[in-house]
Amino acid sequence: MPALVAIKHNVPLRHFAQRLQAAGKSEMAIIGAVMRKLVHISFGVLKHQQPFNPSLA
Repeated sequence: MPALVAIKHNVPLRHFAQRLQAAGKSEMAIIGAVMRKLVHISFGVLKHQQPFNPSLA
């Protein structure tokens, strides 16, 4: 569910999903890739104690 909301409302992740869709990935593969990216973003925010920077996403 968070991946679907991120695709809808987070511009960098929306562009990421659109790029995967243009490459011919399935809907489930796109959602899985966005979920993985969200986990990596969350880990980076926690590890470095800095707020999310969309230009790095």
